[in-house]
This record gives sequence, C-alpha cells and structure tokens, in this order.
Amino acid sequence: MASLILSVATRYLLPLLLLFSLVLLLRGHYFPGGGFVGGMVASAAFALYALSNGTQVARQALRVSPINLIGFGLSTALVSGIVALFLGLPLMTGLWSEQEIPVLGAAGTPLLFDVGVYFTVIGVTLLIIFTLTEE
Repeated sequence: MASLILSVATRYLLPLLLLFSLVLLLRGHYFPGGGFVGGMVASAAFALYALSNGTQVARQALRVSPINLIGFGLSTALVSGIVALFLGLPLMTGLWSEQEIPVLGAAGTPLLFDVGVYFTVIGVTLLIIFTLTEE
C-alpha cells in the first residue's frame, strides 16, 4: 500500500504512540495498564509504520531484532523474580525501594517485571507481524 497520507501520518504517530505506551507502562505500576497493554500499543505503532512504509523500513526504525527484545524481556522478568530468592523470600515476592523516584513513585521488582513483560510483548508481537508481512 503506497498512501502518502498514511505514510506522513505514521511518521508523526509513531513517536506519540510510543510515548503513550510508556505512559501506560508506568501508570500500570499503580493502576490498570502495565507491561502488556503498553507493549501492545508499542507493537501497534510499529505495525502501523510497517503497513505504511514497508517491513524493512519498520525493522530499521525498531533498530533491534524482535528476538533480542524477547530475550531481554524474559531475562528482565526472570531477574525480577529471582531477586527475592537471594534474600531468602519466596519467588516473585515484591520488593520495594525505600527511596521514592519523582516520576515513578516507589519502584520495585513489580515494575521491573512489568518492564520485562513490556519488551517481551513487543518482541513476540512484532516477530509475528513482521514474519506475516514479509510472506
């Protein structure tokens, strides 16, 4: 599909949708939202970009292989669960920092887990979408 209007619109929508996905990721730390919803919005942004500009251009805009995103996301989620084991607590016990971060509030392992889910969802979804559009 070679639509000039869609191509120009996605050039402006991609950064806005990615910013919105980060807002959803951080908002989900205390309210509904989080890693899964934020990852889906980010994936939709790149899928729309791939539809309008082609899969190769979208892969270049992503700058990272979807498989690497999956590996990073799974590793991050795993680390967030294992930290508690080193402290003698059950697996996946939520640990919180005593120092509050201005934008995030009290950060802890649940936020780290959400970040892992965020990158895993982006990687899996984009791997499926890019594979289907290349066929």
